Amino acid sequence: MGNIRVLIADDHALVRDGTRQILEHEHDIEVVGEAADGEEALKLVEVLRPDVAIIDISMPRLDGIEATRRIKLVYPSVAVLIVSAYDDEQFIFSLLEAGAAGYLLKSIKGRELVEAVRAVYAGESVLHPHIARKVLDKLAAAPARGKKLESHEALSAREMDILRLVTKGLSNKDVAENLNLSMRTVQAHLGRIFNKLDVGSRTEAVVRALKEGWVTLDDVP
Repeated sequence: MGNIRVLIADDHALVRDGTRQILEHEHDIEVVGEAADGEEALKLVEVLRPDVAIIDISMPRLDGIEATRRIKLVYPSVAVLIVSAYDDEQFIFSLLEAGAAGYLLKSIKGRELVEAVRAVYAGESVLHPHIARKVLDKLAAAPARGKKLESHEALSAREMDILRLVTKGLSNKDVAENLNLSMRTVQAHLGRIFNKLDVGSRTEAVVRALKEGWVTLDDVP
């Protein structure tokens, strides 16, 4: 496999330079472009077709929310990772609805950013723990629709094992090692879990499990 091609979009040159330096120390990541605003980010995505776009929320001409929405509409294979100073719920939910694969705060360390880039490239969702708690608290409080199911009515025992580990925040690799399975097998199980629960992401799957009572917020890191 080739390098993970990354586009950085932030209106602060210092942030872009720092992010580039962190990522380009990694053997498997290549920064292919930088954008100073949302409009430029859209144009560069069209030209460069990055694997991952790291986007800030507050940018001139086109903010991060609308930029994310347009990128995912036209180029759904591009994984959008939000790295922002804001943890306001209105931004969080708007960006997740727009299709962002991850939402991190700028207080993270460089190593966490690197691992997040690799994770969203691999199809995983990444949320800063503070953000994840806000999302899950709010969505778990919403009333469940229809009759509650027992876990065994919807998922197999193995699928529930995987869902519990996902709830604890484990990556696909960690889930595979924990259950002595291959990464491909874990990914296949997750695909079936998503299909059975009619969800499109790990976060949605955890929320569904919370609503059904299969896991509790105590299981969330």
